[in-house]
Amino acid sequence: MSTEQPSAEGSASKIPRTERGRRTLRKLLDAAALEFGEHGFHEASITGITRRAGTALGSFYTYFNSKDEIFRALVDDLSGKVREAARNARQQDLPALETERASLIGFLRFAAEHKEIYRIIDECEFVDPASFRQHYQSTATRIRERLSEGIRKGELREGLDEAHAWAIMGMNVFLGLRYAVWDDAEAEEIAELANSILRDGIVKR
Repeated sequence: MSTEQPSAEGSASKIPRTERGRRTLRKLLDAAALEFGEHGFHEASITGITRRAGTALGSFYTYFNSKDEIFRALVDDLSGKVREAARNARQQDLPALETERASLIGFLRFAAEHKEIYRIIDECEFVDPASFRQHYQSTATRIRERLSEGIRKGELREGLDEAHAWAIMGMNVFLGLRYAVWDDAEAEEIAELANSILRDGIVKR
């Protein structure tokens, strides 16, 4: 369970101001991930979320006005967890390619432990398209920033732009689906394979 403070969607009056409130909100978001991940958005229920969280129904409405609202907050929360997982897997001042390798390892390990993220993010495209787009745009932006830093340090070639960041992200997303969700492969091996594509390409030399 994450120890970072979750972000709740809605008015400022619903942001928890006590440690107990933050723990309750964390329980609701973690329970929502399981409920939406198992049943999907339309079949999931608020009572199912509160039952999983071990909280009263009234506690739900202390923080959220609807199922849609907690779903949006959950997508934002999961995006933050993905960001943290990738960042925590890296050491400071790694070479550019090692940074990408470590970031992918962090993501693969997170996806293996939270397989429900794929169903939730996929459904988000139809439940809340703006959050769906923001999830991927923010991820691609972080990759592009890392590429730009690699160029600045003279480790990567000039001309890498937004499309390159999206291509790397697409590779990472589908590697996660195949080898972290559908199968439990070694994250290090899959990340090294992806790294070899970035390093060597696929043309016979």
